[in-house]
Amino acid sequence: MQAVKDVSFTLPKGAVLTILGPSGCGKTTLLRMIAGFDAPTSGEIFIQGQAVSSVPPHRRSIGMVFQKLALFPHMTAAENIAYPLKMRRFDPASIPDLVDRYLNIVQLAGMGDRRIHELSGGQQQRVAIARALSFSPDLLLLDEPLSALDKKLREEMQLEFRRIQQELAVTTINVTHDQREALVMSDEIIVMSDGVIQQADDPVRLYRQPSNRFVASFIGLTSLLRGTLVRIQGPDVTVRVGAGELHGRTAADGLSAGRPVESAIRAEQVRILGPDDPTGHFDNALQAVVVQQIFEGDRMVYQVRCPELGDALIFAFDHDPADRKRYRKNDTIQIGWNSRDLLVYEDSESRHL
Repeated sequence: MQAVKDVSFTLPKGAVLTILGPSGCGKTTLLRMIAGFDAPTSGEIFIQGQAVSSVPPHRRSIGMVFQKLALFPHMTAAENIAYPLKMRRFDPASIPDLVDRYLNIVQLAGMGDRRIHELSGGQQQRVAIARALSFSPDLLLLDEPLSALDKKLREEMQLEFRRIQQELAVTTINVTHDQREALVMSDEIIVMSDGVIQQADDPVRLYRQPSNRFVASFIGLTSLLRGTLVRIQGPDVTVRVGAGELHGRTAADGLSAGRPVESAIRAEQVRILGPDDPTGHFDNALQAVVVQQIFEGDRMVYQVRCPELGDALIFAFDHDPADRKRYRKNDTIQIGWNSRDLLVYEDSESRHL
């Protein structure tokens, strides 16, 4: 079984690429091959235009931050940062100034004498980043380094890392299964599944124009509706789901009327209509029954059932729950969305028949 299949990409100098995907998709194997810990069975890896497959890991100009930070507990923060400089035989007289510089960059000035156990999780993260950057590597590799942090600290560190990366313009490859982290930190994102690149794009285009059903379902909270293609005219399509017909768009090749398809609609594109809201403003308007509602602070998440669509389940967000009516289980409501937001793909199950 191949862990990674026919993967090829180019990353501009100074950019951040995130490799995103579920567990077992091949993203960590790909990172390990770039680092030199695993050897590709075919193909070549180039860093700064130089082939590196025959170059051992310690001779590649790569800094790494791991999920387990691997900081030396018997050393101070400053000693941890200085360690790769000493291993690379930097001028000893230059090391203290370099350590101070990177402590400042990661906002740990004055904390260099602290032992690792005296630092918080976020501060340890900063030490690991400073250590990886201290020798000005050609490439920085991040292997899910933020996954062990709590949600609030993880989101703060995502923004902090982006600040540091932009200040130093270090070329970076990040591996994660956290879609928010990918969107926040990246200039480009590769989505992988089963060892194959599903889409490589900038974050905005990846989110708004997913190339296939897997990407659409993996990024964001998405409802998938299985149905039959009724009409197609260029990118504009009509799909029958249950007893209802929905208007959407597609970029899939080879679709024709009568084919089974899957439609994807993101929760933020679904509008919950009040009693005075005209349904005619939307290309698709339906009656629905609330199945559950979950309050997340800044928004209410509703899951609703649509009888007209064969009881299909759809997610919807209400981003202003304080000023609008709160619907409860079994309430009947109206929902709507525009055709441009319903993305239609070839049915994933029919493809294998």
